[in-house]
Amino acid sequence: MANHKSALKRAGQNERRRLRNRAVQTRVKNVVKDVRQAVAQGAENAAEQLNKAKSVIDNAAKKGVLHKKTASRKIARLTKHVNTL
Repeated sequence: MANHKSALKRAGQNERRRLRNRAVQTRVKNVVKDVRQAVAQGAENAAEQLNKAKSVIDNAAKKGVLHKKTASRKIARLTKHVNTL
């Protein structure tokens, strides 16, 4: 455990960030799954789901949870998947 005041503060900050990042990552994973399910079912709202997913993924990249290029790659692959319909 941390012994200095600054190290204690750092440990608290890291824990808060870890929880926040995990929530964002879970949200990204869920919207990606929603888009893939919509495409698998041939739903007409797949494009709408894709737009929602793009927004969530871009926000994750903006917050630093995902790398910019990782976010771009995820969006590109999802778009390609939706375009198969």
